[in-house]
Amino acid sequence: VQLQASGGGLVQAGGSLRLSCSVSGNRFRINDMGWYRQNPGQQRELVASITYEGLTNYADSVKGRFTISRDNAKNTMYLQMNSLSPEDAAVYVCKANSLAASSFVDYWGQGTLVTVSS
Repeated sequence: VQLQASGGGLVQAGGSLRLSCSVSGNRFRINDMGWYRQNPGQQRELVASITYEGLTNYADSVKGRFTISRDNAKNTMYLQMNSLSPEDAAVYVCKANSLAASSFVDYWGQGTLVTVSS
């Protein structure tokens, strides 16, 4: 299973970006998906997650500014990020959970860099 994240870039504070995460190579349904972010020397933190049915969960720091969504037919997840601040700058990584053999496995993408200038 491969995850390809895209959409990162440089944006001014207050601007917006839309990240995408495409999943390929899966034999079984993609269950929960999520976006995480990480800066050097810091722990990876959950930004937002979404179930197959569309139930969402957000970190307090992004509530009201970020929106996670997915298109199950396309095996793709999105993260609409609005009102970006320098504190949002990080490498954003996507994760997808699916069945592999007899257990559920978390698969990770390579990440996309978000830079926010003040």
